[in-house]
Amino acid sequence: MSQRKKINFIFFILVSVVIFTGCTKEKKPEEKMYTVLEKVVSAEKGFEEQQNPLVTLEKKEKVIYDQIIELGMKEYDQIVKLSNEAILLADQRKELMEKETNSIKESEKEFKKAAKIKDKFEDQSLRKSANELYEIMMERYKAHDALYLEYNESLKNDKTLYEMFKNKNLPLDDLEAQVNKLNETYKKVYDANKKFNMLTEQYNDKKMTFYKQAGLDTSK
Repeated sequence: MSQRKKINFIFFILVSVVIFTGCTKEKKPEEKMYTVLEKVVSAEKGFEEQQNPLVTLEKKEKVIYDQIIELGMKEYDQIVKLSNEAILLADQRKELMEKETNSIKESEKEFKKAAKIKDKFEDQSLRKSANELYEIMMERYKAHDALYLEYNESLKNDKTLYEMFKNKNLPLDDLEAQVNKLNETYKKVYDANKKFNMLTEQYNDKKMTFYKQAGLDTSK
């Protein structure tokens, strides 16, 4: 190949690269945001999968707790048996809560990618909506962090109570104090869960509003 042909060949390659690059259209902020938000949905499937099993375990443990309360100390062996079953259920609940939290953490990791997109919109109202969406979701993640801490504290207090049930010589005052402590903990769990659910609902509503504003097809 002559030197001239080599130059022409190189020129052809350069022109092709420039043309190809020009044809690669960068996604709009709306499309980028949509991709992030849908990946968040996928990341939270693990969270969704834990909900029913967790509620089922909580109900089973409540049944056992009621049975223990109804039994007298003459049926001590049965109380020990039921207490051990309840402790096992508490451990299983902890495992499900860890899976739920890991899913939420994965969701948060994906969602934080929206931080680089939310201010890129030319439309002011769309930019405002994207920022509000971001703020709500970040508050939701904080709410789940609080729920996780309170739930784990309740599990710890649950197990302490069932261990106390197995003590034949346990003073009644100590038992009542632990039950009161547990009730206070579950009140905090209830409040934390209520806030998390409220923010989840707000986020879902804001997301659908954003999709409509952006003219995004949500039927895919």
